[in-house]
Amino acid sequence: MKSITIQGTKRESVGKKSTKALRDAELVPCVVYGGGEPLNFSAEEKSFKGLVYTPEAHTVSIEVDGQTIPAVLQDIQFHPITDKILHADFYQLADDKPVIMEVPVRITGRAKGVVAGGVLRQSFRKLKLKAIPANLPDEIVVDVTPLKIGNKIYIGDIKNDAYTFMHPDNAVIAAVKMSRNAMKGGAAAQDDDEETTEEGAAPAAEETAAE
Repeated sequence: MKSITIQGTKRESVGKKSTKALRDAELVPCVVYGGGEPLNFSAEEKSFKGLVYTPEAHTVSIEVDGQTIPAVLQDIQFHPITDKILHADFYQLADDKPVIMEVPVRITGRAKGVVAGGVLRQSFRKLKLKAIPANLPDEIVVDVTPLKIGNKIYIGDIKNDAYTFMHPDNAVIAAVKMSRNAMKGGAAAQDDDEETTEEGAAPAAEETAAE
């Protein structure tokens, strides 16, 4: 999985006054857990751009006072009006310790049901999974080509030995639904069949009359 680097400065004080001062200076109060004592630090808000404002998933290398800590973002808080980042929580990674994170879903292929006039519905843009850091995928690729109208792809259909999905097996990832166009197409096809039958029946009646 791709990683980005966030440069931080250790916080000596974590009170409300110091926290407000950090935010006024466009710095984000942060904490990283999982490596013993929690480490409180601050980082420039702009350094979160490649981590938060993207559909991609990333791990993070946190650099604080000469120390590099591999981590994943666990929680982030935004101001309800301005959307400024108020606080970020990270979890330290260990090579042999599974971690939970969300990974984007990428749909590929053109479903047979869509070709027939149906509509593809995607239920998940991201999926939560659990894996050791080395097995964290950049994305989950789902091929919808075989789906006909009424068909669905479930979590159970895309299981992988490298990671575990934190969703039930019967959770629907994508489905092809009937659309008005598909319904009209089906009605039109049925009308064509009926007209063909009626036209084919007329000569037969005439032949019977001629006899």
